[in-house]
Amino acid sequence: MFKFHNFDIVFQEIPDETTLAINITGCPFRCEGCHSPHLRQDTGEPLDQEALRAIWERYGQGVTCVCLMGGDADPAEVQRLSIFIRSEFGVRTGWYSGADEISPLIDVRNFDYIKIGGFRRDKGGLKHETTNQRLYAVRPDGTLHDMTPLFHRKRVFE
Repeated sequence: MFKFHNFDIVFQEIPDETTLAINITGCPFRCEGCHSPHLRQDTGEPLDQEALRAIWERYGQGVTCVCLMGGDADPAEVQRLSIFIRSEFGVRTGWYSGADEISPLIDVRNFDYIKIGGFRRDKGGLKHETTNQRLYAVRPDGTLHDMTPLFHRKRVFE
């Protein structure tokens, strides 16, 4: 079972979505320059169906997507949570994985979005054109559409 550190409603993790981002602890990666090294620890509250329902009841209004941030220690559990979220709340789901490849333990069609790639300081995050990270939209047939260039468009009010 996963634990989570916190969650927030965000607008930039998944383009054009109002996203409930849930930060899962127990990250197995040790990316140099990680912005959330505290998520490596096995701390926090259990993240199960009951916890998801409680979070949703309180904060789900207006949310169009739930994004699980991490969970690479157990990709099959991330998938189970995604399936539950889609069926229970009727919203899109995303997974931010720090792995360099999509886990063979999951069927990508159980997600709407998947981000892969660990943080590399020399490459930058998704907003940098040099990034090694990729955000994909998952099409109904399981093919992936690279959405990463959407992070590179020029902002009018930067």
